[in-house]
Amino acid sequence: MSRGSQSRAQYDDERRMALGARFSQVRAFTEQLASCLTPEDQTIQSMPDVSPTKWHLAHTTWFFETFLLGPHDAAYEVFDTRYGFLFNSYYEAVGPRHPRPQRGLLSRPGVDDIMRYRRHVSTAMERLIAHAADATWRAIAPLLELGIAHEEQHQELILMDIKHVLSCNPMRPSYRASAPAVRAESSPQGWTSYAGGLVEIGHRGDGFAFDNEGPRHKVWVEPFRLANRPVTCGEYLAFIEDGGYRRPELWLSDGWAAVNLRGWEAPLYWERRNGAWLIFTLSGLRSLDPSEPVCHVSYYEADAFARWAGKWLPTEAAWETAAATLPVAGNFADRGRFHPQSAPLTEGPVQMFGDVWEWTCSAYTAYPGFRPPAGAIGEYNGKFMANQMVLRGGAAVTPPDHVRATYRNFFFPDARWAFSGIRLAEEA
Repeated sequence: MSRGSQSRAQYDDERRMALGARFSQVRAFTEQLASCLTPEDQTIQSMPDVSPTKWHLAHTTWFFETFLLGPHDAAYEVFDTRYGFLFNSYYEAVGPRHPRPQRGLLSRPGVDDIMRYRRHVSTAMERLIAHAADATWRAIAPLLELGIAHEEQHQELILMDIKHVLSCNPMRPSYRASAPAVRAESSPQGWTSYAGGLVEIGHRGDGFAFDNEGPRHKVWVEPFRLANRPVTCGEYLAFIEDGGYRRPELWLSDGWAAVNLRGWEAPLYWERRNGAWLIFTLSGLRSLDPSEPVCHVSYYEADAFARWAGKWLPTEAAWETAAATLPVAGNFADRGRFHPQSAPLTEGPVQMFGDVWEWTCSAYTAYPGFRPPAGAIGEYNGKFMANQMVLRGGAAVTPPDHVRATYRNFFFPDARWAFSGIRLAEEA
């Protein structure tokens, strides 16, 4: 065997071990998130955008069964042939599926059945990872990385969705107890200047990235200043008290229509009782902390606040330029708080990663030269590149190794159940 082939074999073995460990860790964390919930909790669908917890548990399992085990393990036996219809999400090339708004009607299969399904697939995947021939391993390794990242996305969705489910219960039950919030004074709003110019954005190709993060390309960015921290609840409360939800001149036309149609008066999960503002969290209902980042605002609300403040939302290119040299560290899901925290009293930009996803003013479209992968996997991101807006940075419910400076999250501009917040920009 040549030295080159030995190096390739060593690389394959190391990658096999690393991805095998990550697979097991990610599968276990998903089940840990669900373990706080009753079977009844896991069945509810509170709106069409929300999926029941048990559906997430099954869908992430279906992904591995459909895209890895089925095509690459001749000995694999499908757990239940009916599950393909129930747990396909949006992959037209794979076949028909149960309607998304009706996922909450699936009282069966039950949680126990779905956990057996998970164990069946996880065991088969561990066997495939450990024993696949070298050529097969090289074919499945990119799909395995994608499947792991896909399950991490659904870990965040489990927390987003169950928060909405529990908020609809008049008892306002908590998902689980959390460490007491540390109240602090809001750090003064500072600004960092950036020269802009002709910059490169997008993934460089080292390590995993989703297809929509590339190709890397050049973009012109005008000089700008970026706020050193996200907008706080106290600052957003000033916007409310200044009539922000009653002033049409602050709103985009579609945003103003949403305000009136849906009766928005504050961010999602804010409640006013006896003249005081409360906020529903995954740890239950508590008084509003004015120092923590405002969360669960739509793009329309973020844009209206920026107009009210005399600022604007950054482009995604400006945001990435500012974040590119910062460490990807912050208040992520591994801390177990599942709620944004007050900014530390330090100079320079903070909380660029974690706490809240930050709306940009950039529409979610393809980068120049983007081509979706062939086959059903090509439906993962590309077909959603219309009518949505880009968010950056991750949130308190995002797995910590899931985010990069180039990561492009996206939601419709009226979406509020995501852990979405605001960071302002201005002219340099």
